[in-house]
Amino acid sequence: MKHFLNTQDWTRAELDAVLAQAAAFKGSKAGDQLKGKSIALVFFNPSLRTRTSFELGAFQLGGHAVVLQPGKDAWPIEFNVGSVMDGEAEEHIAEVARVLSRYVDLVAVRAFPKFQDWSVDREDRVLKSFAKYSTVPVINLETITHPCQELAHALALQEHFKTTDLRGRKFVLTWTYHPKPLNTAVANSALTIATRMGMDVTLLCPTPEYALDERYLGWARDNVAESGGSFRMSHDIAEAYTGADVVYAKSWGAIPYFGRWDQEKPIRDAHKHFIVDEAKMALTNSGVFSHCLPLRRNVKATDGVMDAPYCIAIEEAENRLHVQKAVMAALANQ
Repeated sequence: MKHFLNTQDWTRAELDAVLAQAAAFKGSKAGDQLKGKSIALVFFNPSLRTRTSFELGAFQLGGHAVVLQPGKDAWPIEFNVGSVMDGEAEEHIAEVARVLSRYVDLVAVRAFPKFQDWSVDREDRVLKSFAKYSTVPVINLETITHPCQELAHALALQEHFKTTDLRGRKFVLTWTYHPKPLNTAVANSALTIATRMGMDVTLLCPTPEYALDERYLGWARDNVAESGGSFRMSHDIAEAYTGADVVYAKSWGAIPYFGRWDQEKPIRDAHKHFIVDEAKMALTNSGVFSHCLPLRRNVKATDGVMDAPYCIAIEEAENRLHVQKAVMAALANQ
């Protein structure tokens, strides 16, 4: 049984097949690949695009989605093995995952880090616990990676450049300012898929403290060794943007300050100039800009960038619907 926890777990051929199916779904929304099947969408965090696209995607393929929010409309869940459950949690993941598996054909989970201790959060315990106890395929809706966003971004780039071969394109993954530290999930995933596609990838961040976790830096190095392309990290804005074909923006917290945001704040506040603006985009090779959304305008990117013809963020957001349908269809019919 195959899960969809990270794209790194899938072969390139499998990813290409999903992207091809997603493109087909974009041309014709209706299908019966999930007829008579169901999916439980378990949200520990808020959602707009993910919830909407998965619910609609299941419906369009003839399936049914059930949305659960533990601690709100479902019981709080305990994930520690051997714990004495005398606190808030009413039931253990060992029962939750196995019971849901008796009801539905797929389980999907969204669970952000707690932002207290990265050594704990990087273990992705909530997602892995569902995968451990579930007897049906599990899909990652965003935890410490966001594989569905990866595929939507890849499809948007393939559509823009009118080719499935993205090798040789210069891809800049740039940190941007945000008034509070955010999850590294989208950055981890953007780095993963760009290097997997054989692009020439630059990770642009203010200081070495904003480097991503070594796990994902390692994936990037492994990917370019296998797929071609290149990977490097830079702190030079002008140098990174110059000649870029793709600029992908995201804000994330500096891992060395994980759980100590007051100490990170002065560093973060000193780099508001990392905003994506028209002047930076003018340095690119007529490059495209995108972001996973939601995006704070005139904080992460200017109005001029977001409203420019080269911004493909809305196209990428639409593609969430199509790639997720392809993922569900592939897993439900394996």
